Amino acid sequence: MRHSSDTALVDIPTMRETVTKLLGPADGPGALTPAAEGLDLLTALLRGHLELLIPEVAEKAGQLPKDSIPRYCAEVCIGEAQGKLRATPGPGLSGAVAYARRLARALKTLCDHYEELGSEHR
Repeated sequence: MRHSSDTALVDIPTMRETVTKLLGPADGPGALTPAAEGLDLLTALLRGHLELLIPEVAEKAGQLPKDSIPRYCAEVCIGEAQGKLRATPGPGLSGAVAYARRLARALKTLCDHYEELGSEHR
């Protein structure tokens, strides 16, 4: 059983701030590459955020009817995020940056689903 303190750990603004550090405000090709020394920390933060948010989104989606389009979309996003967590970065700094950006995009989408499925963080 989930306790209310578990949900309090979901900090959507902080998660979105972490995403912005990797993708920039518009997720465009002009986003700056993070410094190599900070990339490991950002990647670890993204992974931790995803690991925290995936079960929260799954719980909210599970409360919707099985044939609900929002439920289906959230479940697809969860599967994508889990796949990205299982993946490994490519070689070199460019591979590590690309991997972190994939995690950031997955987190951004999960944050959207979390808010769309109803939350106090709107």
